[in-house]
Amino acid sequence: MSRKGQSITLSVSEQDKAELEAIAYEFGMMWGDDPNISKLIKAIAKRQLNITKNNDWEESRIRALHRCIAALTDIGQIEQAQIIAKLLLERGELSIPLRNEIQAFLEKTPPSWRVQIDRYILRQQPFQLSYQDATHKVFDFTVRYAKVNPHEKRQYLDCWCEETEGNLDVKELQHNWSLRLDRIQDAVILPVTGEWRLGLAEIDVEMQLFAGLAFAYQPKSEDKINEWLPQTQKVRRVVRRVSSTFWFIREVMQYAPDCVILAPENVRSLMLEKLKNLCQHYNLEISS
Repeated sequence: MSRKGQSITLSVSEQDKAELEAIAYEFGMMWGDDPNISKLIKAIAKRQLNITKNNDWEESRIRALHRCIAALTDIGQIEQAQIIAKLLLERGELSIPLRNEIQAFLEKTPPSWRVQIDRYILRQQPFQLSYQDATHKVFDFTVRYAKVNPHEKRQYLDCWCEETEGNLDVKELQHNWSLRLDRIQDAVILPVTGEWRLGLAEIDVEMQLFAGLAFAYQPKSEDKINEWLPQTQKVRRVVRRVSSTFWFIREVMQYAPDCVILAPENVRSLMLEKLKNLCQHYNLEISS
């Protein structure tokens, strides 16, 4: 004796039907090679699949994950950023502008040379970097350490290279280069033999902080010494590892009245030159 099965009729649009079939395919609800909506509904009825809300995340969670996309992109972790972007697109809370922004991010694939750089960095593989800038000048670098870092809201390749010609930093740091990635239109990346360095060249820079800055100063991972000077009033002594005087002085110039560089002398001289130029722009006389 055969038993007659129960049946129901679904009234859905072609688009909704396609969406249901996609969900059935995703969860392996198949009839032969085709997705089966009936199996999907049966699995839901038996609570083998749970239906949950898709619009109950707090705004703070959405905002934090959105920021993670930018942070991961800045350090070259494009695939991880794409995973978070796809997760957000599954949510129903996204505003239309934010959804459009994330979709545009996923549609914009990084250039092949950038993907190569990220892979070489991950594998700690030295490489040859050749590129042409906006002025059609060609650069060639042999890179033995590199890391993508954000500086002033832009991405830079901070790298140790064998080449030093044209580097205006102090002698100890002339192997370090900071290359702005968005200025590289195209590049040739080739592996080279040799060792991968542990990091950039660094020097110790000593400075003293005064007044409110001394109290407000937030210690950095690069700080080797961070202490209050004994027998002085409200003076903090900081010794920091510095790999680029360009970025270091740009930071210090913001706090020039309350920050004095003491050593080494070549870095102190660079800061003095900056201050002299500033005074000249304001027609201030400087006594030697």
